[in-house]
Amino acid sequence: MAGPAGAAASEPQVTPRRLIAFFALIFGMFMAILDIQIVSSSLSEIQAGLSASADEISWVQTSYLISEVVMIPLSGFLARAMSTRILFALSAAGFTLASMLCATASSIEQMILYRALQGFIGGGMIPTAFAAAYTIFPKRHQAPVMALVGLVVTLAPTVGPTVGGYLTDYFSWHWLFLINVPPGIAATLLCWFLVDFDEPEFSLLKNFDVAGLVGMAVMLGSLEYVLEEGEKDDWFQSGTITLFAIAAVVGGILFFWRAFNAKQPVVDLMAYKDRNFAVGSVLTFMLGTVLYGLTYLYPLFLAQVRGFNALEIGETVFVTGLTMFLFAPVVGILARKMDPRYIIGTGFVFLIVSSFELLPITKDWGFWELLTPQMLRGAALMMCMVPINVVALGTLPPSQLKNASGLFNLMRNLGGAVGLAVIVTVLNGRWDLHLERLRESVTWSRPVVLDTLANITAGFTGRLGSDAELAATKQVAMIVRQQALVMAFADVFLVIALFLCAAAFLVFLVRKPKGAAAAPAH
Repeated sequence: MAGPAGAAASEPQVTPRRLIAFFALIFGMFMAILDIQIVSSSLSEIQAGLSASADEISWVQTSYLISEVVMIPLSGFLARAMSTRILFALSAAGFTLASMLCATASSIEQMILYRALQGFIGGGMIPTAFAAAYTIFPKRHQAPVMALVGLVVTLAPTVGPTVGGYLTDYFSWHWLFLINVPPGIAATLLCWFLVDFDEPEFSLLKNFDVAGLVGMAVMLGSLEYVLEEGEKDDWFQSGTITLFAIAAVVGGILFFWRAFNAKQPVVDLMAYKDRNFAVGSVLTFMLGTVLYGLTYLYPLFLAQVRGFNALEIGETVFVTGLTMFLFAPVVGILARKMDPRYIIGTGFVFLIVSSFELLPITKDWGFWELLTPQMLRGAALMMCMVPINVVALGTLPPSQLKNASGLFNLMRNLGGAVGLAVIVTVLNGRWDLHLERLRESVTWSRPVVLDTLANITAGFTGRLGSDAELAATKQVAMIVRQQALVMAFADVFLVIALFLCAAAFLVFLVRKPKGAAAAPAH
């Protein structure tokens, strides 16, 4: 029976070569996650450049998400079969090439195809880098390393709109994609020449489960489509949405049948037997809804209510990303000294408080009013993501890490997709409801309405003459629409706060990992 010395000797040795290789993997993962949101603040510019319709331009983001969500769970099998080195190098090179193609797209059809290719190939980098963090470093270093990984996972989608806004404002939308080329080439070369973490098992490819892959692709692709496009098409009132929903169910039946019966399933679900991994996956799903949901809501409020441009939005929402960056080393230190469950619980409290602080929101809120909620949210996301990563993946055997990493990252992305679908549906529904109620209140029999209309008309009279009253009436209608929208935002923030209150109770199901951060012997 091996003693402590033997245990220590069996731990992986960190060398400068491996450190450089790991940072190359992390940077590739950052690019892949960043590109989900980097186009979000510049879609109108891309739409104008490609002469696309409003319905078509949304597919610049949707095609990337659908293809990426298929690749993420598949990457676990491919990493075992091809090795980290080959899979990541091919993914980074393909992602770089697809980015160049996106920059050269001259039609919306080309852009959608190239973005789908970019998302599918880039999706292989995300779980591969995650799994490498547990392969390269001994347990005593995993908490601070996961602080870095958690920073990348949460920071990339948060700063995406900011980076995209700057690039589009100072250069052009083409640079949203060209920015990936130099670092993509560097990551490819560094990975190819420096990564030596594992060896390929090409024999696994002989039993590749094609039927399972088809089932998974149909299930996840259709589900992502339904979640992305459902609200826009009035959900199951649309024949297309209904068809894709049926396809998701049929694909899911095929996938799960093959997962439990195939000799070599394309995705091994056995990791869910581990309680911490199962609970951690649910927690990361819920955090994904908040991470991507609020990343969508803040810019939407600033654009539609305050009328901010892409650059102003980027400068306002950058607070969350900056707080994450500053708080990452603090969380890394805490994760080594404290029970991770306490850190996760505190993070949820911060998230809940930050959501409740948004409830008094008005049409005048800007940078300073959003400062404290954004800072709390940035600190909270780091406090939740890092220890959840550790408790979910840190105690799994090495043979399950690659596959489990794909499943874990998939849950975060699916959480984001579900969260966005629910948020958009609730926001639009509550906007319609408040608009109807306000219109019932804004009647010509109310003195306050007549006084407001008279004041606005007086302001327009000198410039518009006889058209002043019509312009004033339109102005009142716009004020009503704006106020209804602000009230709808407040309702959504309340829903998020209540959702987080319920999600926080899952922390009690997490078991303290053996040899967790609290052990000074490490």
